[in-house]
Amino acid sequence: MDQSVRPGVLPLLLVGAAGGLLSGMFGIGGGTIIVPALVLWLGMQQKLAAGTSVAAILPTAVVGATSYTLQGHVDWLAALCIAIGVVVGAQVGTLLLAKLPTGVIQWSFMAFLAVVIVSLWFVVPSRGDRLEIDLISGVLLVAVGFVTGILSGVLGVGGGIIIVPVLMFFFGANDLQAKGTSLLMMIPGSVSATLGNVRRANVDLRAAAWVGLAACVFVPLGTFVAGWVDPFWGNVLFSVYLAFILVQMLVRRLRTNKA
Repeated sequence: MDQSVRPGVLPLLLVGAAGGLLSGMFGIGGGTIIVPALVLWLGMQQKLAAGTSVAAILPTAVVGATSYTLQGHVDWLAALCIAIGVVVGAQVGTLLLAKLPTGVIQWSFMAFLAVVIVSLWFVVPSRGDRLEIDLISGVLLVAVGFVTGILSGVLGVGGGIIIVPVLMFFFGANDLQAKGTSLLMMIPGSVSATLGNVRRANVDLRAAAWVGLAACVFVPLGTFVAGWVDPFWGNVLFSVYLAFILVQMLVRRLRTNKA
């Protein structure tokens, strides 16, 4: 780990607060906020930031999943199927993070985000929709989890920005159920990815602890906002958030290519 960059406690707490609020609102781990903040604001090396983010996501996901569970918005079977794939995929992702350049994966991920952003304006789930899991959909969820785990390990995200829209558009979940199920499946995935990153000395556990602590405090507020907001406006907010992430990733990628 690069010891020359050691972020202060206050900046780490602010990063965690932002990540926790968005985690609760959108059913994400917060990595799409945490990683850029650690890199661009606090000067952490990209791969170390990705590993640190995944570790910080663990307590965030626990608190967020608990909040949604208490509200009855979690499908445990779907989360289990996804988690099986995520645990395996996360190990592959952390290996790729340590060994390979991530350019192709990042471009593919940005293309996926673009498709999701457009879809969010045309498909608005009903709060009455529910997941229906059979053998085929269970196998597909495992496959989705595997791909999500790889991207989680490589990019330092919890996978919610993949799982939430996939559950809504392809598996018939309502927005709150998709978000709650997404946060629950992140728990084993975060554990798996963090263990892989610790073995490869690719995580700052001190920074992760402070970010995760602040995120835990703000996650319940985010879940309250998610339940209060109409599904249509929830989609609008989610699409704006994803557009912000897409532009941010695109700018960073283009700057890297010019360097």
